[in-house]
Formats: sequence, structure tokens, C-alpha cells
Amino acid sequence: MMMTNRSLNTPAESIPRLFAGVDVGADELVLVIRKNGKPFDPQKFANTRADRARLVNKLIKLPGIKVCLEATGIYHFDLAIAVHDAGIPVMVVNPKASHNFAKVLMKNSKTDAVDANTLAEYVERMDFVAWTRPSNQALALRGYARRIDALTGQKAAAKNHLHALSATEETPKALLRDAKLAISQLEKRIDTLAGEALALIDQHPELQRIFDLLTGIKGIAQTSAIALMGELLLLPPNLSHREWVKFAGLDPKAFESGKSVHKKMRLSKAGNRHIRSALYMPALSAKQHDPHVRAYFQHLIDNGKKPLQAVCSVMRKLLHAIHGMLKHDQPFDNTRFYAIPESIIAE
Repeated sequence: MMMTNRSLNTPAESIPRLFAGVDVGADELVLVIRKNGKPFDPQKFANTRADRARLVNKLIKLPGIKVCLEATGIYHFDLAIAVHDAGIPVMVVNPKASHNFAKVLMKNSKTDAVDANTLAEYVERMDFVAWTRPSNQALALRGYARRIDALTGQKAAAKNHLHALSATEETPKALLRDAKLAISQLEKRIDTLAGEALALIDQHPELQRIFDLLTGIKGIAQTSAIALMGELLLLPPNLSHREWVKFAGLDPKAFESGKSVHKKMRLSKAGNRHIRSALYMPALSAKQHDPHVRAYFQHLIDNGKKPLQAVCSVMRKLLHAIHGMLKHDQPFDNTRFYAIPESIIAE
């Protein structure tokens, strides 16, 4: 009983404060654990299923530990899921945030071990924001969307190559046939992956509902809807529309200093480029085919915006609209997107 009372009266200071940072690479994971503000020697693991399980088992044996990773493309996802599913609190941070944090700490060296220790110190000092695990369906959709985007880029490059080959009559016909075959094969691969993505969406009513809402917007076709779902469904829940815009890098960036430096506002582009890419063509199409979007675009041009600036504004406003549609489960209302002035209607 005396031991029980002593344990109940143990001061909080005696409970070890444990934090872990993991620097994630394509092939290697570097783990640094900090206990009461002091780092242990780095430990290395292969970025494989077996070694990820070994790393997680090590963390499980340290009750109360919090883990921090960087969002490094696709390479951090399997580890983040393994840590999360083991019940260990994990935070996934933007690489820019950890980079700026390291600059504040005035760390001159950059190695995997130093980066891992920086992440451990980040989770130790900063407010902890738990990572929200996406569903397996959302992860699969993102995989389809990004692969389709990559193949679409290859198809555009192949078409440019074909155009260059066709510019001269000296090009052998065999080369032209081969270039056309490459384009045809890419188109078939894109169609196959799009079909797989649509089949996945069809199997899940909640995904089908989101898909129907998105394709209800003039300018958003099936491929664009897949691309948007692949990115937006992985965003943390309960984000506001302004946070969506910032996450997409569509927020304006001001640059002023004193009385002499006043640069023009630009997009921050400090977010997910895939969201911006997925919104670009729908914005161009919507301004052509939806009268309210077209009127909004023209309103921006009349007020001195350049065409590209106006398109980016349409992208941002479309993202606002999509946020509201998904939050309230309501179809797109172009009259709320922009109310056409009566003077224009009268014309």
C-alpha cells in the first residue's frame, strides 16, 4: 500500500518526456529519440515493411512517446499509417515548417541524423497536432490520380515530340509511326487507370456522392474530379475554406519592407501543387461554359487583373465553392459563385 501511495504521489517531473523524430528517405529511416530534452544516438532502419514494424515495436515499448515525421512525397505514408495504427501519437509536418524551425535553432549541419533530431525537437517544443489517417480508398484514389497526372504529362511531351518530328519531311515514317504509337499507348493506359478509379468510386456510395457533386460543376469532368478527390479527401477534416486555399498554395503572398519595398501580391505556391494542377483546367473550362463564372472572370479583367491572375482567382473561388458543397452536401450553385449585375443582364 505504501508503494501505491508513493506511486500516486510521484511528481510529474519524474515522468520521462519522450519524443521521436524520423527522417524518412526512399530507402532508409533514421530515428532519433529525445528523453527529457536530450537526444539518444540515431538508429537506422530500412524503409521496408519488416523494418517499419521493427521501428514501431521499439516505439510501442516507450509509453507516452510522441512521433514526428515530414511529409516526404509518398515515402512517409506507410510509416505514418503503421505508427498511427499502433496507437502511437504521430504528427506529420510540412517540410518547410521543419526547415524553418531548423533555421531558428541555427543548425548549420544537415544530415539525416540532424534532421531526425530536429523533428524530435519540433514535436517536443511545438503544439502537437495529431495526424488524421486517410481511408484506404482515399489513398488509392490519390495513387490513381497522381499516376494519371504523370502519364498525362508524358502524353503532352510525346505530342510535342511528334509535332517536332512532323516539322520536317526528312523524318523517317518509322519514327512518326513510333511516336504516334507511344501516344496511343499512353492514352490507353490513362483510360485504364481512370476506369479503375471510377470502379473504386462506384463501390463506395460516399465517394460516388462526392464525385457526382464535383462533376455537377461545369468544367469539372471525370478525370478532374478524380484528381480533386485524390487530393482533397486526404486533407485533415474540419479545415476551413481559407485553410484549404492555403494548403493548395492559392493564398496571396505579400512582400513589403519599410517604405521602399512594395512588391506585387503573388500566389504563395507553398502548398499542394497537385490541387492547383487539378483546378487549372476546370477553371479555364468553367469561365468558358458557365455564365456566372465567365462574368466573374470578366469582372476581374475589367478591374485590372491580368488573365492568368483572373484564372487563379477563379481557381481559388472554385475551391471555396467545393469546400462548401462537400461540407453541406449541396450541389454547385453558380448564382452564389458570382451574382451577375443587372446592368450586364440587361445588355
